[in-house]
Amino acid sequence: MPTIGFLLHPQFSPMGLAMAAAFDVANQQSGTRIYDLVMLSDAGGLVGGSMGIAVQTEALSDRYLDVVVVGGGVEAATPVTIAFLRNAVGRVSRIAATCTAAFVLAEAGLLDGRRATTHWARARELQLRYPLAKIEEDRIFVEDGPIWTSAGMTAGLDLALAFIERDLGIEAARSVSRALVMYHRRSGGQSQFSILLELEPKSDRIQKVLTYARRHLANRLDVEELAGVAGLGTRQFNRVFIRETGQSPAKAIEHLRLEAARSLMEDTDQTIDAVAQQTGFADRNRMRRAFLRAFGQPPQTIRRATLATHTDGMDRQGMISLRPISAKATS
Repeated sequence: MPTIGFLLHPQFSPMGLAMAAAFDVANQQSGTRIYDLVMLSDAGGLVGGSMGIAVQTEALSDRYLDVVVVGGGVEAATPVTIAFLRNAVGRVSRIAATCTAAFVLAEAGLLDGRRATTHWARARELQLRYPLAKIEEDRIFVEDGPIWTSAGMTAGLDLALAFIERDLGIEAARSVSRALVMYHRRSGGQSQFSILLELEPKSDRIQKVLTYARRHLANRLDVEELAGVAGLGTRQFNRVFIRETGQSPAKAIEHLRLEAARSLMEDTDQTIDAVAQQTGFADRNRMRRAFLRAFGQPPQTIRRATLATHTDGMDRQGMISLRPISAKATS
């Protein structure tokens, strides 16, 4: 049974505990204790979060751990924590940080020469402060060998689901995702910015149109179809859509299709032709041209890069094993 230690610091963000909830749901759905979860801190005892919530923790010790997760809401660590993390390298299967906790891993030297990410608002600062790291500022999460980092707090759920998929398989991850009422598990390579969020329609009417489009990408989704969903004439719909989103309907639909197609290229083994049909591009050549305009790379290149990263992570990470880590070096 893998043991996951969540390392908390004073004023930690309670959102960081959402990641632990995903593993708890996996336990509940399996009917057995697949994951053993333990809350840790430098000295143990109650640790207060930023909202006044206190969590009982165990002191860092020699106990067995397979995974260490540094919770978000912290970016400065004590010498005890730094020594603990350095000592964990090579002894645990995974060390992860959510949101700004990437600063803690960087301070411990764990990001030197490695790819990583953090919340988009702090990514450039992280790169400037720790130039030996390779910060990818627009990623949901990044896996580089045993080191995993994620973007803002909700991205910790995507990170947890990636762990569950790696440990238990994709169906288990999907089941947990459904139980958490998540729209879907975002892949690590997905942008931190959703096109639906970026468009920010001002009215429920245009939001309804975008939601409809996202669910029916295989349709033609021409102006007549979308205007009908909005209950407007085509000319009025065009004017309202551009005024509220800053984009033409055609451009917005292409962005939605690109987002969905990239996710399928990264998360599934569907053929390029199947992805093109499913996302409304009609054929692979049209999708290829759209990928080149948006990403500067064809779909095949993005899929190869995803497969290479996944395989490299598996090769370097290996199977979860039960090995002790020690905090004695902190004394």
